[in-house]
Order: sequence, then structure tokens, then C-alpha cells
Amino acid sequence: MNRPRSQMRTIVLLGLLTAVVPFSIDMYLPGFTDIARTYGSSVSRVSLTLSSFFIGIGIGQLLYGPLLDRFGRLRPLYAGLLLYCGASVGCAFAPSLDALVALRFLQAAGACSASIAATAMVRDLFPPEDNAKIFSFLILVLSVSPMLAPTVGSVLSAALGWRSIFFVLAALIVLIALGVRLFLRGAQGPDRHYSLRPLSILRTYRSVLRERVFLLYALLSAIGLAGLFTYIASSPAVFMEHFGLSQQQYGILFAFLASGLIIAAQVNTVLLRRFDSAFIIRRAFAAQVLLASVYVLLALLQRDGLGVSIALLFAYLAAAGLIMPNATALAMRPFSSHAGSASALLGFVQMGLGSVVTVLIGLLAIRSALPMAAVMLGGSAGGLLLLLLATRAAARNKKNASLREQEALVIE
Repeated sequence: MNRPRSQMRTIVLLGLLTAVVPFSIDMYLPGFTDIARTYGSSVSRVSLTLSSFFIGIGIGQLLYGPLLDRFGRLRPLYAGLLLYCGASVGCAFAPSLDALVALRFLQAAGACSASIAATAMVRDLFPPEDNAKIFSFLILVLSVSPMLAPTVGSVLSAALGWRSIFFVLAALIVLIALGVRLFLRGAQGPDRHYSLRPLSILRTYRSVLRERVFLLYALLSAIGLAGLFTYIASSPAVFMEHFGLSQQQYGILFAFLASGLIIAAQVNTVLLRRFDSAFIIRRAFAAQVLLASVYVLLALLQRDGLGVSIALLFAYLAAAGLIMPNATALAMRPFSSHAGSASALLGFVQMGLGSVVTVLIGLLAIRSALPMAAVMLGGSAGGLLLLLLATRAAARNKKNASLREQEALVIE
């Protein structure tokens, strides 16, 4: 890892592995109307393919963490990429919407191997003092991917049909696997002493769940991400069916709205110089509640035009971009050990709640922006209420502890 060219190749490969999940989520969104037409269904029902993907990601994260520690980074990674490739080809040939939903679950189970392995290999391949810079690059990849993927997907869907998107995803995975095989060196090998006994794994996860700070901020992070998933699942129906945008126009608009997340990430670094993460989270949730309330009111009055929707969604997603990194950082703060298990559980909670909201969107008949705005409002209000209750409980516990100390002094 001493040569700059070798380091750059490794960083690019890790970035490509990180991009697998967001590309798998966002690249086929412009084809929702065509998929619905192919299977004689609605765009809302097609969003169930997102739900199954999120469920697959959530479950897969719990499984791959122990496998990567026991068998090394590369064997589980290759197995996951092979599963992903096969499932992607299966998606392209799916004979029914139900089959596509099932195959998307398998595709997700393969995709999460890439992101988890990439995160683990940063620690394997680079010195600790460089990890922050590498993770910053990977986060940038995660932010930029939602801008690129729908644009590429809209071009493919318009020119070659929606099935071509899954063929392209399969081909990209083959190229990434080849790059890993040729250029990635030095990843951690198998650890035969690592226990894969279910009781041992469950014991570790239980110790993580006992940490109240983790539970609070894991839920808040998941609620922030659920708002983003609500938008992702609803936006094809809202913009292409309700507002009548073409696939290409939708892809461009999706990229523009995703830029709010990138801007929020940059603003967050500035805000953290003056405010702590908990303060930023409270203000961001309050802003989301206000924005979503306005959106619901305008939708009820049928005043939610395209321009207004774009402006409100841009601001709402930017607020989500402030909630997620700060809540994630606070959730992970208590763990000097078991960070991998905590990370896997955090991902499971995030994707689990994400799958719930996307199933809800899939069951709703979306003919306007109102269902999307209402789900966003419910989630943000719930997050703000949870944070306020937790803050009061913490203050009450602190006061009780202080009173007990005073009583002890009096007794002495």
C-alpha cells in the first residue's frame, strides 16, 4: 500500500463496492412506469420491489458481519457478488411482479456484501490515521450515486427498456469482481478462532441493544432515513404520473433533489464547529415537521404544484442529510468494542424501518403528493416527539441522581 497508484486503485475499487447498493436502489426508479405497464400493475405496487430490497439489505447486514470475520473479506464478498449477478439477470427475465419482488430480495442479499466488505477493508488496507479520509471519499460516493444512477437508468430505460438496467447492473458487478481479483491485495484473511455459534453472535447483539443511547439514536437515524425512503418509493408515481414528467425529466429532477443531501453534508461540518450533534438533530426534525406540515396542507388544498413540491422536498431531504450522520455518530459513540456488531444492528434498524414505510407506500394508491407528504409528516413528528421525551427522561434521571447524591451527603 506504499505506492500512490496502488493506493488510488484500491480506493477506487472500494468506492465502486460502496456504490453497488445506491445504484441498485436508484438506477431502476425511472423505469417504474414501464415495469407497471409490463405487469399490468400500478407504480405503487412496483414500489414493493424496493421494500423487498430494503428487507434483504437489513437481514444481510446481520449475516455478513460474522462471515467476513470468520472467512476473511474476499470469500464472502465473491459469494455475495455472484448472488447479486445471478439475481440481477433473474430480475431482467422476471415473468411476474411477484417474481421481481422476490429476486430483488436476493439481489439485496448479495449487494450488502459489497458495502460491508468495503467498510471492513478500509481498516485492513490503510493506517488508522488515513481512515477518516478514505471514509469521507466513500460517503461522497454514497451522496453522488443517487445523482448519477437515475440519469443513467432513465437513458437505458428509454432506449433499451427497463430490463436492460438489470443486465447493466450484472455486467458492472462482473467488472468490479474482476478488479477486486486483479488489484485488491492485503485484505484480512480467515480467522478460525472466530465463533459463528448463534448464541455467541446473539450475545454480542444483546449487549449492544442494552445501550440506551444506541437505541435512541439508532431509531432517530432510521426515522431520518425513512423519510428519504418515503420520497424514493413515492417519487416515481408523484412526478411521472401525477405531474406527468418523462423518464429523462424525472432522472434529472431526482439528481437535483439528491444534491440537497450533499449540500447538507457540507453544511453539517460547518455547524458542528458551533453546535453539538444533538442540537442539530432537534432543529432538523423541527424543520422537517414544519416543511411536511406545509406540504400536507398545500396538497389538501390542491396547491402543491411542481415548483412548490420541488422546493419543499429539497429542503426536507437536506434536513434528513443533517439528521442521519449526526444520529449515526451518536449511536456509535458508546462502542469502543463491538463496533462491527453495533454497525450491523444500526443498518438493520435503518433498513427495517425503511422497508416498513416502502411497504406502506406500496399499499397506498398514490394519485397525488398527499400520501407521501403525510407519511413524511408522521415520521418526522414521531422522531421529534421521541427526541423530546428522551431529553426529558435524561434530565429527570440526572436530577434524581443529583438528589440521591445530596441525600447521601446529608446522611453522612
